[in-house]
Amino acid sequence: MTTTVPPVSSSDLNEKSARGRRTPPNGVKLPVYMDNHATTPVDPRVLEAMLPYFTEKFGNAASRSHSFGWAADAAVETARAQVAKLVGANADEIVFTSGATESDNLAIKGVAEVNRKAGNHIITAVTEHKAVLDSCKHLEKYGYCVTYLPVGKDGLVDLEDLRRAITEKTILVTMMAANNEIGVLQPIAEIGRICRERGVIFHTDAAQAVAKIPLDVNKQNIDLMSIAAHKMYGPKGVGALYVRRKDSPVRLSAIIDGGGHEHGMRSGTLNVPGIVGLGKACAIASEGMPKEACHLAGFRNRLRDKIMSSLDGVYINGSMEHRLPGNLNLSFARVDGESLLTGLEDIAVSSGAACTSAKLEPSYVLKALGCEDELATSSIRFGLGRFNTEAEVDYAADRVIEIVRQLREISSL
Repeated sequence: MTTTVPPVSSSDLNEKSARGRRTPPNGVKLPVYMDNHATTPVDPRVLEAMLPYFTEKFGNAASRSHSFGWAADAAVETARAQVAKLVGANADEIVFTSGATESDNLAIKGVAEVNRKAGNHIITAVTEHKAVLDSCKHLEKYGYCVTYLPVGKDGLVDLEDLRRAITEKTILVTMMAANNEIGVLQPIAEIGRICRERGVIFHTDAAQAVAKIPLDVNKQNIDLMSIAAHKMYGPKGVGALYVRRKDSPVRLSAIIDGGGHEHGMRSGTLNVPGIVGLGKACAIASEGMPKEACHLAGFRNRLRDKIMSSLDGVYINGSMEHRLPGNLNLSFARVDGESLLTGLEDIAVSSGAACTSAKLEPSYVLKALGCEDELATSSIRFGLGRFNTEAEVDYAADRVIEIVRQLREISSL
């Protein structure tokens, strides 16, 4: 039987916390930011690359009759090559968008429209981002059939389930490379291989994975891939969609018309400063990703070990083996989730995806893993990033331990 843990008032918690709160150690500036899966700060090197394109190089990349337009167009093409290099693509296979949500919509709805006569079946997973799930639900209103594959307790799809789900009517499989809440990495190469064998287009939402783990669209059999700049220390409001053009070219129906920009797949004046920022972020990742991934995995494991060695009733959500290096998602038994977040007001973390974190319902991702409501609502997603320090990791661990102990003590009274 599940015991409901009552919420603790903020006044009770603040009074209790204030009595024993430590002064932050040297090198820790409050509040500490550990929500890098929601968004990342713009890297100073990215900002420096962008700034000229707001002022002296402000031209429209589609203006081909003067030097202002030529300079903007050259910057866009440089960025296109930088994005392509990071994921093993050709530059002409990169389509710039406003972000991963638009890229997901273009990939899913674009494939569905072009292949309407070939089939009407799409396969995805129950733990996908809302941009994928809601796009699929939208298509269901127009006669498309969608199979939502379950995941195991580790958050991974069963490849045999995928094989069984594919039919002669299947036109698209869409599976995210890395989950935005629990950081679990799906077996993208194997999924792509199955799709290639069956002649099915494979799309992956890689917003959380690009620049954090190695990705190669050819080696991993990816046909379409969504990218977001603000998840990799670039600006908000810009992203890209990789669209395979060689071997088995993918055709898409545009969802934004007017002007024929980006090979006719995404019309609209290009966000040149944002695109430059995305390109620079990819270039930085191309050089430093292995070292940074190792660094973040060490911080992640340090945070996990410090918390779990000091508290009982702490559970890791999702596979630790197949996980983003900077992700840790924990649930705390006998603790009210809202009270926990209130107590951690000096640490920026979340209880789920940024697009749904304002809601108090249990995370649909954690429920898909079989997590009970009480544990699902007491989960914390830690997203460690490039600018976090060891001192911040230790401070966050100590604060979590302190607040959880206080909440359990108050609840027992």
